[in-house]
Amino acid sequence: MNHWWFVTAAYAVAALGTGGLAAASWWAMLRAEATAEALGRRA
Repeated sequence: MNHWWFVTAAYAVAALGTGGLAAASWWAMLRAEATAEALGRRA
């Protein structure tokens, strides 16, 4: 029985999960920077 399909799928899931987490973190950083910029201009 060939197990390479499972290995490939596991790597794909890990890569997509890592990429998704990185994208979500980047998006949150951009929103936080915009919020900090708005607070700085208001004060």
